[in-house]
Amino acid sequence: MPILSWLTREQDVKAADRVPYRLLERDDALSYGDHDSGNMLIQGDNLEALKALLPYYRGQVKCIYIDPPYNINAAVGLAFEDNIAHSQWLGTLLPRLQLLEELLADDGIIVASIDDKEGAYLTVLMDEIFGRSSRVNIVAVKMSEASGVKMAHADKRLPKLKEWLLIYSKTRRPKFTIDLIPPKQWNEEYKTLLTGLSDVEISRLKELINTDIADIETIKECNKILSKSSLESLSSYFKREVIPEEDQDSWKFSNAYRIVQAVGSGSVFSLAKRSSKSGGAISAALSSSGLVYLFKSEFNTAAKSPRVQIIFADDNLMTHPGDFWADIKTTGGVGQEGGVLFPNSKKPERLIQRIIGLATQEGDIVLDSFLGSGTTAAVAHKMKRRWIGIEMGDHATTHCVPRLRKVIEGEQGGISEAVGWGGGGGFAFYRLGSEAFGPDGTISAEIKFAPLAAHIWFAETGTPLTDTAATPFLGAHDGTGIALLYNGILGDKSVTGGNVLTRTTLAIIREAAGDFDGPLIIYGEASRIGPDALKRERVTFKQTPYDVRAR
Repeated sequence: MPILSWLTREQDVKAADRVPYRLLERDDALSYGDHDSGNMLIQGDNLEALKALLPYYRGQVKCIYIDPPYNINAAVGLAFEDNIAHSQWLGTLLPRLQLLEELLADDGIIVASIDDKEGAYLTVLMDEIFGRSSRVNIVAVKMSEASGVKMAHADKRLPKLKEWLLIYSKTRRPKFTIDLIPPKQWNEEYKTLLTGLSDVEISRLKELINTDIADIETIKECNKILSKSSLESLSSYFKREVIPEEDQDSWKFSNAYRIVQAVGSGSVFSLAKRSSKSGGAISAALSSSGLVYLFKSEFNTAAKSPRVQIIFADDNLMTHPGDFWADIKTTGGVGQEGGVLFPNSKKPERLIQRIIGLATQEGDIVLDSFLGSGTTAAVAHKMKRRWIGIEMGDHATTHCVPRLRKVIEGEQGGISEAVGWGGGGGFAFYRLGSEAFGPDGTISAEIKFAPLAAHIWFAETGTPLTDTAATPFLGAHDGTGIALLYNGILGDKSVTGGNVLTRTTLAIIREAAGDFDGPLIIYGEASRIGPDALKRERVTFKQTPYDVRAR
């Protein structure tokens, strides 16, 4: 597969490995609401923050959205400079994308916003990291109108009206869920009126029609009812009912459920009269109570029986946005959403709602490592997803904190009304603390048992540690138990006490392991049990800090 090459690529490929693990230090003064909600707002360099998250969230994030600098010198004054050399821009994104790939769940998606200047390069870079086969879609989003200053040089360069969303999955492509778009005008294809059926007959048709009918008797009953119907052109109906021309458009919308479309040479009559064994496909639309249905019958030659698929016209009267999203308002008022001003770079909440809604459910984790004004976190919160937001500059406190506080208090802008948001929840604010491990491998004096346990578990299993109970036995993975003697976890901080593997501490670990009786990997400062005895006990001893590796 083709890859990009630039001057510092060789160093940049290994940059994530060189990044030190830092502790995440919670600041309760800036946290708000329920501090234990699982929502995290992190201030600091996103490369270091992403590395710090690995031991806890590797493979757990269902949706990642990033809006990285476009490298266009458009965001003057941002902490993350948006005008750097092209090779430096690539070198900045590469290690961050590598860590994001590790954090992404197997059935999750990552979506990146970008424009034409670096869009092609970012696509190739993401092809390399996530796999070209994992590229799900490239979506064009209409971002502005052809007006104003954009038209100043339209005679020499076509004005920019769109940006891109690059959508990638991981190992299991998720099933997308997306809201359809209501029509903005009457669909002139619907020109045929279905008449002659009573309300009772229409109601019975509604009962018979569902999403998967394979019962021949049901088809026969549908056809019997339809055989009583008549087809009439809309224009004939207007004349017969004497509907004035000036009222016809409003009549179409108020009575649109009564209109059906005859497809090709087929019609409701041909469906009613055609033998179920004749094969082929027939489509027609049925009507009642504001709903229209598309009725499709196909002959299954392998099974020698008809197969009927019903598609509800609530969907079909609406439009699927596909890979061109022109329906979301991205101008006028978006800059004020959330009550924080963020000119030029703020994405509308409705756009982020559609992205998050593609492949997540309530409770899933959403991450944005270029949080900006906090839009992704605000929308994820309103949609009842857990979220992690990372912002390196002052915007973490000047924009994100006040915006998210307002969300928790029930702020009603953006998508609030659409999702019925009434407030609640909370978040914890974190800063990046000291390095967990020194350059010589020593463990920071500030590191406590829980973060070291998370690092060791991650090093041994490649998975996050979800339970950090105060016990030396961390758990079992693939038939092997993992334990840590550190920081006086057993209540004995003497030199030869609770941090050293002895017969006594081994017995305590075995007791903490409960029913588990498999081999053990034990980390500690030293071992007072000899190699032969360790082998008999099925114990692999690893010394802290020298054997601690997390990535």
